[in-house]
Amino acid sequence: MNQFLKIGITGVSACFLFAGPVQAQQRQFIDRSNMDLSVIPGNDFYEYASGTWVKNNPVPAKETRWGSFNMLRDFNINAVKSILEKARANKSAPAGSVEKRVGDFYAAGMDSAAIEKLGHDPIKKDLASIEAIKTLPELLQKINQLRSNGIASPLYGFYVGQDRKNVEVMIPQLGQGGTSLPDRDNYLKDDQRSVQIRAAFTSYVSRLFGLVGANPDQATANASIVFNIEKQLAEAQLSRVEMRDAYKTYNKFSLADLSGTTPGLDWKTTLQELDVKGQDSVLVNNPAFFATVAGLLKTVPLNDWKVYLQWNILKGAAPYLSTAFVNANFAFTQALTGQKIQTPRWQRMSSLTDGNIGELLGQLYVKEYFKPAAKARMEELVANLRKAFAIRIKGLDWMSAATKEKALAKLAAFRPKIAYPDKWENYEGLTIDRHHFFQNIRNVNNWAYHFMIGRLGKPVDRERWGMTPPTVNAYYNATLNEIVFPAGILQFPFFDPNADDAVNYGGIGAVIGHEMSHGFDDNGSKYDADGTLRNWWTDEDRQKFDAKAAALARQFDGYTVLDTLHVNGKLTLGENIGDLGGMSLAYEAFKMTRQGQSNKKIDGFTPDQRFFLSWAQVWRGNILPETAAQFILTDPHSPGPYRTIGPLVNMDAWYKAFDVKEGDKLYKKPEDRIRIW
Repeated sequence: MNQFLKIGITGVSACFLFAGPVQAQQRQFIDRSNMDLSVIPGNDFYEYASGTWVKNNPVPAKETRWGSFNMLRDFNINAVKSILEKARANKSAPAGSVEKRVGDFYAAGMDSAAIEKLGHDPIKKDLASIEAIKTLPELLQKINQLRSNGIASPLYGFYVGQDRKNVEVMIPQLGQGGTSLPDRDNYLKDDQRSVQIRAAFTSYVSRLFGLVGANPDQATANASIVFNIEKQLAEAQLSRVEMRDAYKTYNKFSLADLSGTTPGLDWKTTLQELDVKGQDSVLVNNPAFFATVAGLLKTVPLNDWKVYLQWNILKGAAPYLSTAFVNANFAFTQALTGQKIQTPRWQRMSSLTDGNIGELLGQLYVKEYFKPAAKARMEELVANLRKAFAIRIKGLDWMSAATKEKALAKLAAFRPKIAYPDKWENYEGLTIDRHHFFQNIRNVNNWAYHFMIGRLGKPVDRERWGMTPPTVNAYYNATLNEIVFPAGILQFPFFDPNADDAVNYGGIGAVIGHEMSHGFDDNGSKYDADGTLRNWWTDEDRQKFDAKAAALARQFDGYTVLDTLHVNGKLTLGENIGDLGGMSLAYEAFKMTRQGQSNKKIDGFTPDQRFFLSWAQVWRGNILPETAAQFILTDPHSPGPYRTIGPLVNMDAWYKAFDVKEGDKLYKKPEDRIRIW
């Protein structure tokens, strides 16, 4: 994944982390009733470990997939709801307090009567201002205005981030974009599913234009205009696999030089209108895309561009307007994902609050649901996994001493962040009004944009987090060389203070190892100990690594998801290296524990069996076929069944634990098993 390498989901001792719905003493950490013991583990370990659970847990109507992650996220969003309902009801919360601001944001989102009454009034002025555009310079100015006010981000992406080759400096960065569908292939492929998605998309565009007053013929014409522009932008985009290339996507230009490659686009003027001051250069991930944009600005009629800009306002606003807009938005979501019924409003507003003012909400969340002692235990686990990784690096038979020294230096420089920030973001200057939901969304977007560009010219802030505390996930950030574990993931099945070490090392231990391994995957390994995009490998070692990575990509290419759809081994390579490395490191660390050195069974399973079964139960789940097909294009993670078995078939210990033999369907010869970290 680009900047934040998420697990997507991405021995533990004596403290209670969360007030969960099941009492710890009643829980079987490895529950035989979830397994299908009629299946031979070496034939289908996913079915063996989780088959009965999968049969008994179909995807709920309001979801697009359902598994361990989703159950934990469901618990967390209900915990968030309880916090938000309490804050909303607290009429005595002081003005400006965390409780007051969080409660007001949520209350405004739940006031459906007020939202309904407004219809699309909140965007009428924006739509009219675009209609009034007469010239191309006015159009370009409007694009910049929409972006700098947090209203829309048409044509391309823009953000401020670390310079990957000079990581102490923040720099403006331009990225390919301008499209609405999840992936460029949705525009370009002619298979049945792609054709259906395009039909649903043009219907959605037409419907939104109709809701703001366009007659049916004009709405249909507008949809055609939008699609034709976006298709041309999609044709100029790099694929997701190409976008994973850290060097290919690093292109630094002076503003004058970039302007020379994009006739008609003056980037000095653009940055000024984007409120960016004092910058003379930018990073561009796909220069050819911007040359295409410049050409399209000359060939596409001005009135078509006006329709495109109006569409950008409509699609950004639709989820936050009246019921007709929300329903239209959901109908399109259904076409993409297969979701049966709309997510309840309270859940959408809870997620929205977390996504927009997550470090205000997070302060209330950790106060109520997180026990500080868990942070110390996680620090101990991270230290154990780091020791295990060092042992494995030193023991590699394919890496030279010179490269090992650099790898160990990078490992030692890893900076872990656990549970929640030491310093909270308080969103100074952000106005939140209990009675104006849509304006709150606009205010947050405007605040976030100016906060982002305000980082230019300042030291890199290494204390910022890329996820909120309730998030059930984790990530590695290459330019900061940090591994991050929000409080939300520190629950069963990843972590339980009452579980045996096998369960916790197979769960949260593998997550820690996964994020560490991202620092050494096919992309993260291109960054050195201080986060700089700089080669620290000998040529021979890099060639050996690349050969091993290519073998892992081929392994995952062979997995079928739906009909003729296969996992994309190159797109998922970083995550698959993360899983293989994470399990290898976690097992190494587990074997250092007392339980790891014993053979004493619990509930009929050996310690090693419990370790691998713990990993498997994290990835059990069901997914709608529409969502599965979309994820093949867009998700850098492999599907759950293949995340379960993909690493294990390369680990000798798994074969021994479950007596997997030649002739079993998952068997790989020892010499064919892929060992990277």
